[in-house]
Amino acid sequence: MYARVTKYKMKKDKIDAAAAMLETLKPQIMGMPGILNFINVIDDDGNGYVVSVVESEDISNANQGTVAKLWANFGDMLAAPPVPGGYNVLANEAN
Repeated sequence: MYARVTKYKMKKDKIDAAAAMLETLKPQIMGMPGILNFINVIDDDGNGYVVSVVESEDISNANQGTVAKLWANFGDMLAAPPVPGGYNVLANEAN
């Protein structure tokens, strides 16, 4: 498994609009090949992270065009461009 962890900064006054946009995009996000888990967290100041757990690094890399198009929906809501990073998953547990 592979995780793409993306740090982002949303404009504080756009957090609610971004949450509504995210809800509409959920089927496209979860429909990408290899997606196992998707977590998006944000604080009151607009600092956030997206964690996408994918079957493999190759699949994650192949999804990057779609991911860029999805982020484009938030263009005017972002205070800065998102900064992605990739990691091998050592554990992915849930209760």
